[in-house]
Amino acid sequence: VTGDVVETFPIAGTRKITDDETKNKQLEQELLSDEKEIAEHTMLVDLGRNDVGRVCKYGSVRVPELMQIKRFSHVQHIVTHVIGTLDEKQDMFSAFEAVFPAGTVTGAPKVRAMEIINELEPDVRGQYAGAVGYFSNNGCCDFAIAIRSIFFDGNEGFIQSGAGIVMDSTPQGEFKETEHKAGAMIASLMEASK
Repeated sequence: VTGDVVETFPIAGTRKITDDETKNKQLEQELLSDEKEIAEHTMLVDLGRNDVGRVCKYGSVRVPELMQIKRFSHVQHIVTHVIGTLDEKQDMFSAFEAVFPAGTVTGAPKVRAMEIINELEPDVRGQYAGAVGYFSNNGCCDFAIAIRSIFFDGNEGFIQSGAGIVMDSTPQGEFKETEHKAGAMIASLMEASK
């Protein structure tokens, strides 16, 4: 939230980044033509629009960027920009509550998906998939999802990453996605250990 602007950026759909730009472009096109990835992303955009719409002025929610490829150090994703104008009766806290936890880590429908997660996952997620950010005195806030995370306790630590599971998911494909997502953190730890 910046002033009266509420923004969220649903991210779903992942492919690795390689050292070969031709291969990266091929993977980008593969990503944008993958029906499973597009369906998952579309569901999350709809959920993000709904979340933002809960606290914004009627008719103000829009999508200025739909399904754009954004590259990061080890992966590329499909990203959409959802934006709305905060209703005068709402504030940064209600906007935060409307958007988090994000659909990218809960699934949809959000409330039932969170109930199922609590029923099926043997361990609590802790900070994983939670919000990391700040609230400021001027009514603004900015948060990200702790979805690719390294947690330390003394000299021990662990890495967490995840993948969205939808009807067309395969265990092998989703596991490979978590490996790609964890790659940047593993590389950082390797570099730090030198």
